[in-house]
Amino acid sequence: MSSLNLDDFTDLIERPDSAVRRDAEAHRESRIVPPGSLGRLDELGEWLAAAQSAVPVRPVERPRVVLFAGDHGIAGLGVSARPAGTADRLVREVLEGGRPVSVLARRMGVPVRVVDMALDCDPASLPEDVVRHRVRRGSGRIDIEDALTLQEAEAAFRAGVAVADEEADSGTDLVVLGDISVGGTTAAGVLVAALCGTDASVVTGRGGQAIDDLAWMRKCAAIRDALRRARPVLGDQLQLLATVGGADLTAMTGFLLQAAVRKLPVVLDGVVTAACALVGQRIAFRAPDWWLAAHDSGEPGQAKALDRMALEPLMSHGVRVGEATGALLALPLVRAAAALAAELPAAADEAKGPEEAEASKEEPKAAERAPEEEPEKA
Repeated sequence: MSSLNLDDFTDLIERPDSAVRRDAEAHRESRIVPPGSLGRLDELGEWLAAAQSAVPVRPVERPRVVLFAGDHGIAGLGVSARPAGTADRLVREVLEGGRPVSVLARRMGVPVRVVDMALDCDPASLPEDVVRHRVRRGSGRIDIEDALTLQEAEAAFRAGVAVADEEADSGTDLVVLGDISVGGTTAAGVLVAALCGTDASVVTGRGGQAIDDLAWMRKCAAIRDALRRARPVLGDQLQLLATVGGADLTAMTGFLLQAAVRKLPVVLDGVVTAACALVGQRIAFRAPDWWLAAHDSGEPGQAKALDRMALEPLMSHGVRVGEATGALLALPLVRAAAALAAELPAAADEAKGPEEAEASKEEPKAAERAPEEEPEKA
């Protein structure tokens, strides 16, 4: 039996402040540009204001990319374009600055954090700050065995919670979440199919490197077989993650839930993050209000999961490389939405001269001062 009570998250997670969101909407309606004319940027600004509990919204100044890494035993069946057990190579390339997410993050000035949960390599070959949360070396082959023991699943989940706390405590104000894995989209497909009650073929995509038809059929069969093992444990989300998830997906689920507890907004990347979010929604139904779906990667499992959570992707640009690359592309839009929500002048200022408009901006500050005390009566 696990000592971890996932039901606690239902009580711990609150929705973003609805009163603040209404204030943000009213603030937006009074701006110089008519509401709706900025499309999703209006909605983004209001979402961020509610998450921050601030009107006008504050700029996103300390975002961070967080990547959970792991190898999956199911990759040994040839369901991925990459050889099984090679996710550590991708991690090294990210750390050395050679992956797409590294290039974009460097250009945007966003730090990247990699958390090894189950890479199939010697931990001494990677930096200590990357491997210190590792639960095991590789996850089990989920079509015939559990990905993790229940104790390992609990350890991975708690590691994800700890990482979320570390980010919130360090002042991170927005997380761009992704994964580095080989075989991870297969595990994600099993979780989505199990939680949505669909067949394997409905959720099976071609992964980050577009596998051929033969590999797709192998992947579909692997998800079908793993589904048979997943369905009996659908009522226990930690057991579900132990059975067919893997250490990286389990940690990511814990991270997402604790980020919602800490009121830390998260931008989701592709099918792996969407699958973990779907498990998180099953645990705590308010949690998805803290998450933003960055883009449509083209993976059918991702589309199914986002639809179930009523999360609409911000963009559709066909990026399926993973590693939070597509999610990071949404960051400039989030920052733009925050800037527009905070800095657009009021419609009433349009007819005023520069001096009058500047004076009107100072009025709220004057109103915040405490009233002077009346002189005492003789």
